[in-house]
Amino acid sequence: MQTTQKTSFRIWYKLDLSAIVYPTLQRRDFSSVYRLSVLLTQDIQPDVLQHAVNLSLKRFPTYKVSMRKGLFWRYLEPNDRPGPFVCPDVRNFCMPMSFHSKDGYLIRFYYYGRRISLEAHHSLGDGTGAMYLLQTVTAVYLRLLGHPVTNQYFVMDIDEQPDPEELEDAYMRYANAQVCPQRPAGKTYRIRGSREPFHTLNVIDGILSVQEVAAAAHKYGASITEYLNAVLLFSLLQKQEEEFHRRLRPVRIAMPVNLRRFFPSKTLRNFITMVYPSVDPRLGTYTFEEVVLHVHRYMRYYINEKFLRGDITTNASTKRNPLIRIVPLFIKDFFVRIFYARVQDRNSSAGLTNMGALQVPDDMKPWLERFDIYMGIPYSRRTNCAIISYEDVLTVNFASCIREADVERRFFRRLVEDGIKVTIESNRS
Repeated sequence: MQTTQKTSFRIWYKLDLSAIVYPTLQRRDFSSVYRLSVLLTQDIQPDVLQHAVNLSLKRFPTYKVSMRKGLFWRYLEPNDRPGPFVCPDVRNFCMPMSFHSKDGYLIRFYYYGRRISLEAHHSLGDGTGAMYLLQTVTAVYLRLLGHPVTNQYFVMDIDEQPDPEELEDAYMRYANAQVCPQRPAGKTYRIRGSREPFHTLNVIDGILSVQEVAAAAHKYGASITEYLNAVLLFSLLQKQEEEFHRRLRPVRIAMPVNLRRFFPSKTLRNFITMVYPSVDPRLGTYTFEEVVLHVHRYMRYYINEKFLRGDITTNASTKRNPLIRIVPLFIKDFFVRIFYARVQDRNSSAGLTNMGALQVPDDMKPWLERFDIYMGIPYSRRTNCAIISYEDVLTVNFASCIREADVERRFFRRLVEDGIKVTIESNRS
């Protein structure tokens, strides 16, 4: 956080290390927007929800902001305009957010039936930070209805001042490795499918039992995350094999890792890095068991404090470069877009994130049924998969701008073959 002074002090926030890229990639049909939802046991009262949002948002200063552009960098500025206003939900969600909208907010709140949904631009923070906001709003909403809820886990005290550590760019504190490891490179398999019309997002939700998924994963000697990664990789392998192709390409998943698990931080901003479990079918045909074992070994080797610290340092090296710091923003934007479209976006076949098992205060549990998370509109033709669990309910949420659902169908079929009951919901007709 920095302050500047003219006639009075004015607070503004630098974009964190991850957030720098997201506004650069903004275009008419793409905005780095994701969604978190909570399903309650009773229908939502919109006026009460709006009051809860108004009361809660002051506790989250890095979400009550608008985007501004300087000569060299973008930054976030406190937003005192009315809003954000809760709205009835829409069928095709996670639509692009304009930095020049009337109210300037980079968050949205929706309601539908028993569901509260929060959409946030990734420049504000990752799913963990947004989950604090969603659960705090939900807790305040329940209190306004007369249900006491304790401040615990993701529920924050709205009368308390934010901890300065919640506002920090935690990457820069831990970017201190003595080497910058290289990342995997090279073109990967991309799904062939019919692109949907602009502003169309196809969503398929699978509702599972945590116990059943854990039992299936245990059968292969894997964790739930490793097992579901392997199911998605295997589904992509099958999809590629059945298509006409001159040559096979590696299948690779882009998977964010929550760095708070390895580096102590209270930040509510972005604090994730990417790992890329992959399988190369040019080496031969893989059985599902082999894919699970391959993913299991990859995760054990790469997801640890040493490798992740090196990855953070690699990311930070660009921002720290004195020559890049003085390059005008429009030139930075130009080269970042080219690099992302030609290199970074082609580096993975799909995205998968697992937010893990959520904890909520005990006195909040009677009013909650499940949570959902959606990665939003993909940058190019692909499918994104997001996983979250609460109590014994695990939801797998696919979001795609492709009409065909072959990968999703194979994914859930594999789960059924392993004895997992799956309930499917979708916004497709």
